[in-house]
Amino acid sequence: MKLILLGAPGAGKGTQAEILCRELSIPTISTGNILRAAIKNGTPTGLKAKSYMDAGQLVPDDVIIGIVTERLAEDDCKNGYILDGVPRTIAQAAALEKAGITFDDVISIEISDETIMERMSGRRVCESCGASYHMVAVPPKQEGVCDKCGGKLVQRKDDAPETVTTLLEVSHRETEPLKDFYAQRGLLKSVENQPSVEETSRAILHALGR
Repeated sequence: MKLILLGAPGAGKGTQAEILCRELSIPTISTGNILRAAIKNGTPTGLKAKSYMDAGQLVPDDVIIGIVTERLAEDDCKNGYILDGVPRTIAQAAALEKAGITFDDVISIEISDETIMERMSGRRVCESCGASYHMVAVPPKQEGVCDKCGGKLVQRKDDAPETVTTLLEVSHRETEPLKDFYAQRGLLKSVENQPSVEETSRAILHALGR
């Protein structure tokens, strides 16, 4: 089964990808991870990506697609894979299609901006040991103090409301057209975010006919 997970930042794509990976026994291919691995392993495409990054430039689509194609050719992807983080744009989706990379289903996790704002603005991280908390879902025993090491809990810059608002604007601008692109190909399955991680997983597996 070859899947793409779409959804706004904070929609839970990474968490759901891990669960699907176990349930379906297929690897999750995260663009960020394979980019770092290709650079570390010094593959030709990895070296090309590194030259752009060293120059402080965005890695162009053709290089990203090259790295994804290299990774999908590996043995563990023979029975399928879950793509997380690519495609982000119509141009990337078209380039994957042109490279002969096909998908069985495209799952879009539907979640309101308000829920994401609540979810992300409630996150706190220990500045000493890096432990994660959430003011509503997983609160510390003592406000502002890490249960594990007693360190100070802080809000990451990425989780500040103004940053989240900007991320959501970019996501809507880029992801909405992608949903249309895959809907036209009969591949899109929209899954409403559920009250718990487990219920969302069940909804996704149900949409996949599992």
